[in-house]
Amino acid sequence: MKRRAFCRDVSLGMAGLAWTGWTQRLRAQSLDTARELTADLVIIGGGFGGVAAALAACRAGLQVILTEETDWLGGQVSSQAVPPDEHPWIESHGCTRSYRTFRDGVRAYYREHFPLTAAARANPRLNPGNGWVSRLCHEPRVARAVLEQMLAPYLAAGQLRVLLECVPTAAQHEGDRVQAVTVRDLRSGRLITLNAPYFADATELGDLLPLTGTEFVTGAEARAETQEEHAPEKADPLDQQGITACFALDYLPGEDHTLARPAEYAFWRDYAPRMQPAYAGGPEGRLLAWAAPDPATLTPRGLICDPTEKAEGRNLWTYRRIADPGQFAPGTYRSAVTCVNWPQNDYWLGPLVGPGVTEAQRKQHEQRARQLSLSLVYWMQTEAPRPDGGTGWKGLRLRPDVVGSSDGLAKQVYIREARRIRAEFTVTENHVGTEARQRLTGQPEETVKAETFPDSVGVGAYRIDLHPSTSGRNYVDLSSLPFQIPLGALLPRRMENLLPAAKNLGVTHVTNGCYRLHPVEWNIGEAVGALVAFCRERKILPRQVRKEARQLADFQQRLRSQGFELEWPQTRPL
Repeated sequence: MKRRAFCRDVSLGMAGLAWTGWTQRLRAQSLDTARELTADLVIIGGGFGGVAAALAACRAGLQVILTEETDWLGGQVSSQAVPPDEHPWIESHGCTRSYRTFRDGVRAYYREHFPLTAAARANPRLNPGNGWVSRLCHEPRVARAVLEQMLAPYLAAGQLRVLLECVPTAAQHEGDRVQAVTVRDLRSGRLITLNAPYFADATELGDLLPLTGTEFVTGAEARAETQEEHAPEKADPLDQQGITACFALDYLPGEDHTLARPAEYAFWRDYAPRMQPAYAGGPEGRLLAWAAPDPATLTPRGLICDPTEKAEGRNLWTYRRIADPGQFAPGTYRSAVTCVNWPQNDYWLGPLVGPGVTEAQRKQHEQRARQLSLSLVYWMQTEAPRPDGGTGWKGLRLRPDVVGSSDGLAKQVYIREARRIRAEFTVTENHVGTEARQRLTGQPEETVKAETFPDSVGVGAYRIDLHPSTSGRNYVDLSSLPFQIPLGALLPRRMENLLPAAKNLGVTHVTNGCYRLHPVEWNIGEAVGALVAFCRERKILPRQVRKEARQLADFQQRLRSQGFELEWPQTRPL
């Protein structure tokens, strides 16, 4: 009798595709009984940055092990159900070549596997959902399928091994180096030790940092430390952006899909945030209302939600809509499908990490975030005011199939802020904030630029977008400038062979607000994978690449040849 897989290796494809041969091959590959595995690079965390790091390292010929906590790769774009948050120039520039390959792959996937209308099929900039948050609103399971397709050649060659439903539990480290990381199979409870000369932390919360003794920071730094205008007077490691349990909904008029009343519904129906500055919500300042503060001005802002799509104005229903039936053959979708990541289901009643925060408390906050989202669905079905004067839409239906869960909520909560390394260089508001740069340089808005980093390994752009936080702070939403990603922000001050490959790089609580989005996280991860490959080839350490001009120039040329953009043309502030 064959023994069960130590950790379940990834199987390719999505519902409707028969990757039988791949699945059998990968299951057979995982039937070994080894309690140790070895690679050139071990990446813990299979989110967007982790996948990008694996692709870059495999492209350079390294042997790679990639682990993932859930059974879906992709993180925020798949298991967290967040369509890409991108900058205005994404269709032409401002990302890496491989990120563009992913975007092109999503569109190609729809053209190949979905019955699009002729007009939609011919549109080179197909937006499957026509959501207005992004130029590419699509189903999370499509993102998962495309990412797995991109990894497929390396899996076939045995160069990449993906261990799903595994979490890190311990690490062996001595001095400034990590020797091994132990992961636990969430299904069997078995442990396996992963050995490598290099490790990348691509977890959603920076989980490898405390396990390896790597210096890190959580929450908000003090203004005296960062010199940022929008940093608080006192450091608060428990001041972290809220999380969101996203979910997918469609709407079937005439049907009743009302949920059982959630356990915490009474609490969330009546919950009125107490924040500084005040939260300008609905009646009596309630969270569950069609009103919220404007993130930039904090003034009251009325919102529209209408799943019938008849109401005029910017409709929350279409904000993150991931399936627009009008772009598909009649009958493909019974209704539009939208992903709900709105002001009404941001959760901020407690941090997930930080001093004194236990695993039990983290899980409790994640569970309460899920209760908030279920309460939002129930409120929309039963009590929410409609534009026509009625209340509730009983036909609103959770779509577990879209997000791959049993309850219709995303597999993971959407995490905006993680532990961050104490880095050789930390990006602050003074490097990328529009007003800060104007004040420091004396340049007008028309010509001011973000700080130029000679050690750039990529670019990104997004407003400094901080959601309400666990300390009771309201939104902080600031104009920012298209920025670079400095290599120094990817280098821990002390550790030699552990690198951040997600949101855990050297940024502050403030600048995390613009370095945390999809194309930036991808670029961070891809740069880390390329850096490890370069260092293995040259037999040097990552910090030598930054310190030695010749090595840095060679590495940056290597990045450019692989489709990285290291600088921006003149662009306007965001």
